[in-house]
Amino acid sequence: MNRRAFLIAAAGGVISAAMMARGGERVATRSTGRSKTGKTKIALVRTADRAAGIKRSIELLEINPVQGKDVLLKPNFNTADPFPGSTHNDTLTHLVLQLRSMGASDVTIGERSGPPDTADVLQEKGILELCKTLGAGLIDFETLSPGDWVRIKPEQSSWRNGFEVARPVLESPCVVTTCCLKTPGFGGVFTMSLKLSVGVTRKRNMTELHSSFLSMRKMIAEINQAYKPSLILLDGIEAFVDKGPGKGTRKRADVILAGTDRIAIDAVGVAILKELGSNAAIMEKKIFDQEQISRAVELGLGATRPQDIEIVTDDGEGERYAERLQKILDQG
Repeated sequence: MNRRAFLIAAAGGVISAAMMARGGERVATRSTGRSKTGKTKIALVRTADRAAGIKRSIELLEINPVQGKDVLLKPNFNTADPFPGSTHNDTLTHLVLQLRSMGASDVTIGERSGPPDTADVLQEKGILELCKTLGAGLIDFETLSPGDWVRIKPEQSSWRNGFEVARPVLESPCVVTTCCLKTPGFGGVFTMSLKLSVGVTRKRNMTELHSSFLSMRKMIAEINQAYKPSLILLDGIEAFVDKGPGKGTRKRADVILAGTDRIAIDAVGVAILKELGSNAAIMEKKIFDQEQISRAVELGLGATRPQDIEIVTDDGEGERYAERLQKILDQG
């Protein structure tokens, strides 16, 4: 990570016990996040316990993409609004601990908020002190120098002249993302793993994005061409089913998802919103017809249809819930 960035790193005793798991051994699996049938696996745990849900969901994937690597962890800190307006601090804590227990060499949290200044959001949420306690690094992308932004110009892009992405994201050997389950009040229809990538772009790119109502969902999907996360965690213990993204109509879902495919995560997330009962933009359109998802499919970013996705779980309650979601997925 570029040390000219706003970087905070402090040793923390909280981590040491987790790092001693299994006598210090690090056992990687050969799984690629796919089921035996070749489908994309989305792990689902029905729980209100974040610590248990994060651990169980990641273990269900049977992968360890973080072992021996420096991890850049991207949360949802668009604002400092309470969860699900932003990533819950407990989610961040338990995810950092889990990554450490899996053998991550280092964990650095990186984010760009907006409209508020990122520094103000981090301060209000207590992230600086949390990182010190966890022994994690912290990068405020908004403080990066001009040379630490890389312009990306994808072919067949809806962006006029591409968009700028934080260099630490592009150069990280392992990116892990954690998103919420919610609807935004403007434009995007849903805010999950694909839309989380807006926070890796430079704030001045937001003028074009927010003024491009007809192509906004496509532009969000196109940002995701710049990088590929090694692991995605969605905290759906509570959801905004209408309005948002900072404040909205809440419903409890009591679910944690994990996967490696942004399309699949978002498709299952939209199925959860449909199961809960959401707004017209969610309920009246088929999941793979949603523009964020359909554009991501065109770009080859993951699953291409509901039948490509297999929801895996580890108990009876999760199995019954997964069956309901699979039916919603298949029906669209």
